[in-house]
Amino acid sequence: MPTVKKKSHKGLKKRIRVSARGKIKFKHPNSGHLMSGKSGRRKRKLRKPAVLVGKVRDAILLAVNGVA
Repeated sequence: MPTVKKKSHKGLKKRIRVSARGKIKFKHPNSGHLMSGKSGRRKRKLRKPAVLVGKVRDAILLAVNGVA
């Protein structure tokens, strides 16, 4: 019986970027619209990409690459 290849998670693949050192960058949630109610400091912080490291990063890389 041939082994079945794991498929990569296409939705996740479109939303994240993996840096050269393996960090995962993604856009902050809550930064798309309804910005008038948020403070300037909060909006400024939401502009920068969020970075994931650690155990969560490993699970996401597994889903993106589709490799067991």
